[in-house]
Amino acid sequence: MTACDSHLHVYDARFPAARGATVPMGLTLEDYLAARAAYGTKRAVLVQAKVFGTDNACLVDALHRLDGDGRGVAVVDPAVPDAELEALHAAGVRGLRFSLWNPSNAVARPEDISTLAARVAPLGWHLQLHMHAEQTLAAAQLLEDLACPVVFDHMGRIPQRSEPQDHPAFGLIAGLAREGRAWVKLSGPYLNRREGPEGASDALALARAWIAAVPDRLVWGSDWPHITEQPTPPAPATIAATLTDWCDGDAALIDRIARQTPARLYGFET
Repeated sequence: MTACDSHLHVYDARFPAARGATVPMGLTLEDYLAARAAYGTKRAVLVQAKVFGTDNACLVDALHRLDGDGRGVAVVDPAVPDAELEALHAAGVRGLRFSLWNPSNAVARPEDISTLAARVAPLGWHLQLHMHAEQTLAAAQLLEDLACPVVFDHMGRIPQRSEPQDHPAFGLIAGLAREGRAWVKLSGPYLNRREGPEGASDALALARAWIAAVPDRLVWGSDWPHITEQPTPPAPATIAATLTDWCDGDAALIDRIARQTPARLYGFET
């Protein structure tokens, strides 16, 4: 099985950080390749790290070194030239990310979503959105009107509750997915649970809710190197076990989420 890790970041100090940011050490592509031995994956989707702003040079370098087994999700300035978008496409980029969860450190702006969606739609790209549930609900009409599909980061950041599928943002995202206009990343379990023992099953409940709702519109990602969890990130084996647990060991379902769907979404050969 040519499985895909559909969400990770790399940090390489050979490339300059954006103003005011610092590139963390020990989190290069080589470090990732050592960690992913536990995941059983070969393909990888690299997501632009915030510390590099809209300079995607580190991302493109890593894609070249993955030699066909990598795809990228970039962050760009709204005035990006068409030639730069075409060069990113040739390097393996297939989407643009808007990480709007924390407005204080957001690189991209919500007001640029529609404009950039229209510009990348002819390339067959998608937008990748990292927003909390209330932001998603507030953007409902925008999402309905977008010129390209959407990938929702980290299980849609649905607030924890006994029945996550009852949250209106869950229904909005699931509806877009059923229409063939959205996908959801099963990633970031630590972002989708309450602190303490009471949160132990939160990520499991949310992941299984997505699996029950839209099993054909899901991809799995490690979220390596787990920046929010530094300096004590989860062990690779712990992250590797998440998809098996969420799928209750169903091999066909695991294959669908880890290989078949990302191959279609990111344009890998099946």
